[in-house]
Amino acid sequence: MHFQWYPGHMTKAKRMMQENIKLIDLVIELVDARVPMSSRNPDIDELGKQKARLILLNKADLAEDAKNDAWVEFFQNKGYSVLKLNSKSGEGIKSINGVIGEACREKIERDRKRGILNRPVRAMVVGIPNVGKSTFINALAGKACAKTGNKPGVTKGKQWIRLNKNVELLDTPGILWPKFEDQTVGLRLALIGSIKDEILNTEELAAELITFLTGKYPQVLAEKYEVDENADKYAILGQIARNRHCLVKGNELDSEKAARLLLDDFRGGRLGRITLESAESYI
Repeated sequence: MHFQWYPGHMTKAKRMMQENIKLIDLVIELVDARVPMSSRNPDIDELGKQKARLILLNKADLAEDAKNDAWVEFFQNKGYSVLKLNSKSGEGIKSINGVIGEACREKIERDRKRGILNRPVRAMVVGIPNVGKSTFINALAGKACAKTGNKPGVTKGKQWIRLNKNVELLDTPGILWPKFEDQTVGLRLALIGSIKDEILNTEELAAELITFLTGKYPQVLAEKYEVDENADKYAILGQIARNRHCLVKGNELDSEKAARLLLDDFRGGRLGRITLESAESYI
């Protein structure tokens, strides 16, 4: 399976970000805690190289806590400010303003020396599709000021949001990059829902998830779906279909429906806290 998804609006969004970066003091980059490196757009580092940087490990509740901590340390060692976050529940949101102030301390100090007081920090919120930017902004602002959706590509244009007298946010659409050099990255992004499901082979994707889970998280599938984890990955998918009554006419197994069920359970955290990549492999 080959992974690629770069619709036209992403080219436009990238151009818009390049035009607005000169107005920005801080780049807030949301990544998915289950795939912190794979969910980083490599273009962002080039875009924000002269700016203060904050990485938010969003959806931290869906990933293993010890691995979240390892990723925090990994990014801190590279000079980023980092925070674990669950935008849906609001966990970590109260710490944001303090972390923004810390990340922009040099800029605030420079302003003070020039006699510029109380100029708000202008932050650009960036990230790939479906990483939770709009949910984060809504949680931070305390009101529904950015559209949200659990499908990639909901935010289409830019919008400025005044959080308080100290911080203004520029929301941007989620953008991927034109070509995945490593198809493993594409696979991980497909698994977390950052690539449109409509362009993917759902059964193949579910089979790849089964291979990963039986190798790294043994017994998770057996406990959830009562399957034999020693079987072939497609046989396991068939067992999930049978045990969860995913059937078509004539009582045939509907492996497509079973694949969607498995992916939904994984994405929704119903298989437990699972991390698809670890910081150690990038050291």
